[in-house]
Amino acid sequence: MISVAGQPYDISGIIGEYPARSIERQLLNTMSNSSGTYQYDNLDQLRFEVRLRKEIVNASVELNRSYFSFAVFRNSRANPEYWDRTTNGGFRLKRGAKPSEAIRDILVNGAEYATECATAMMIVYYIALLNVYSEDLFNRVFPQIYLMNWHSLDPLLREAGLPVEVTDILIGDRGYFNNPDVSPETPELQGENVIVLPNELYYGHGIGITTADAIIQILNNNRKEGATRSAYFMNTAARPDFKRLADVYLNRTQAA
Repeated sequence: MISVAGQPYDISGIIGEYPARSIERQLLNTMSNSSGTYQYDNLDQLRFEVRLRKEIVNASVELNRSYFSFAVFRNSRANPEYWDRTTNGGFRLKRGAKPSEAIRDILVNGAEYATECATAMMIVYYIALLNVYSEDLFNRVFPQIYLMNWHSLDPLLREAGLPVEVTDILIGDRGYFNNPDVSPETPELQGENVIVLPNELYYGHGIGITTADAIIQILNNNRKEGATRSAYFMNTAARPDFKRLADVYLNRTQAA
């Protein structure tokens, strides 16, 4: 169920704003038919969430098409024009670099970048937000960016690092495939962070865009000798605080 301003909301009042078979329509239908409740203070927050979820999908596809590589932290790399690589393998926005340009550079010069899957998920969020916020707003809201899995997350994105049990796995969610019997020779395959895409597909950095079965097979091929437990998709999701991100967008664009 969708609730707006404390009242159940009939999506017939908004669904016509989106094309048939669009990501937004799929999201609205799933949320409306859910046994859980998706609560919003106003319709603009709901519109913002379905738009940002669509852009999370688009950002996943864009990043997958770039030449951005997988690497463990000790082998990570980034374009030194925009990023300072820290001793633990993270990327800190270089002093004087424009945040929007630094994020876009990951797509433009992807071959100069490599890191592991959790950091890639945060890059997806920044790309998506840059595609929703104006460049000026993005740079004002995120003047300092540090890319390093779930460490030192910007306060506006803190919830993206906190998976919780959910009623529904929605398009644009961050999910996780767990590999409980991972081989000690491939500890980086103890699991795979993914973005949930339409048509039962997932984006995982280093694996690409594929099905759950394919991801599970890859993880199962990297288990310790004698392993009996299969890799599996966890019934949890991590979601940024869409309402808070919406309010930042709405308040600052309306004040401009």
